[in-house]
Amino acid sequence: MPKLQGFEFWSRTLGGARHIVAPMVDQSELAWRLLSRRHGAQLCYTPMLHAQVFVRDANYRKENLYCEVCPEDRPLIVQFCANDPEVFVQAGLLAQDCCDAIDLNLGCPQMIAKRGHYGAFLQEEWDLLQRMKIDKTVRYAQMLEKAGCQLLTVHGRTKEQKGPLSGAASWEHIRAVRRAVSIPVFANGNIQCLRDVERCIRDTGVQGVMSAEGNLHNPALFEGRSPAVWELAEEYLDLVRQHPCPLSCVRAHLFKLWHHTLQVHQQLREELAKVKTLEGIAAVSQELKLRCQEDMCRQEGEEPSGGLPFFHWICQPYFRPGPKEASQESTGPRSKRALEEEEGGADTLSKNKQKKQLRNPHKTFDPSLKPKYAKCDQCGNPKGNRCVFNLCRGCCKKRAFRETADCQGHGLLFKTKLEKSLAWKAAQPRLQEPQPAGPGDPGGFPEVVGSALA
Repeated sequence: MPKLQGFEFWSRTLGGARHIVAPMVDQSELAWRLLSRRHGAQLCYTPMLHAQVFVRDANYRKENLYCEVCPEDRPLIVQFCANDPEVFVQAGLLAQDCCDAIDLNLGCPQMIAKRGHYGAFLQEEWDLLQRMKIDKTVRYAQMLEKAGCQLLTVHGRTKEQKGPLSGAASWEHIRAVRRAVSIPVFANGNIQCLRDVERCIRDTGVQGVMSAEGNLHNPALFEGRSPAVWELAEEYLDLVRQHPCPLSCVRAHLFKLWHHTLQVHQQLREELAKVKTLEGIAAVSQELKLRCQEDMCRQEGEEPSGGLPFFHWICQPYFRPGPKEASQESTGPRSKRALEEEEGGADTLSKNKQKKQLRNPHKTFDPSLKPKYAKCDQCGNPKGNRCVFNLCRGCCKKRAFRETADCQGHGLLFKTKLEKSLAWKAAQPRLQEPQPAGPGDPGGFPEVVGSALA
């Protein structure tokens, strides 16, 4: 059968999909895809997979794609990050029997993508996206179409727009791309409810709309429903029992689903973070359900609080808070740490720091509470408190060796050891110097003819 292209590929292979669940690292696993499909999603992507690891590691392939045959999980697009054409082709050939299309990630803006030179950073040969005009965005899309791309998803943001700086996606750019290419286009960005999906299709002319954040907080988004959180949480946990996945994925999904409720019942947030089994997570979710039902009885006839459109136990959009306004004196870009400090609270800790805090609840990452150290006079690292040179150990060792000196503070005894060595040599009896042997004498050698090999 000849390869279908463009609109024929979208219509026949992908079933004319309009409601799409985005590829999300550790968040669009099989159980979540099946849940989303039950509630209106017509097409799903796998999480972003690393093409090079996929090619070389059979276990990675099995865990992420080959785990089991699931006819309900179609149509399915496998997304890879890659920066080598040959590796990308090999990965696609290994995945082709388990999916309906292969996608190359050109949009990931995270630091890991920058280090690996993939995702949005494959565009580094172009000017920074922050400075790209619409016409350049269009030319970039046309270049991809010319290279053989059969379907294009446009995120409508620059790679600098992430985390607290996400902001609104530009549907104007998406509309311009759609008008400029002859292949189907999916839009991504600003999707919080079904009305947004319909408005995006109408305003941009795209063939389908992709959701990530909106889908995580309400998997029934494409149905146009906002059910009780526990309804979808229980359904998802049942699917996880049938199609197991890492506990970290399950926990992350429950944190998203119960996001607004966990702001009210914060002690259960700590319990959800600490439980180590699937049944433990299910028990916390059940307790959250009971708390919400109690809240329903108490708040009957009242209005939702906290500026939410619905009560906290209802699936609803989550609007990521932006950074606080900087002072007029500060106009330069701010670091990630500065933004985290602005947001405040334990929620801004990185995953690694949260794990450390779980192991040691008394651990703090507040820089104001950390002990202050005097700096090394040479390199700026903390110096030894008793170093005779006021240096760190590395700099002290170099100087003590160079000057044949001691530093009791760092336990370096170059001078002392040299003195002991000289004293030992002086105490040894002097040996009589041997008389040179003649050529004919026993033990005599005419000349040295070689050297010893160690």
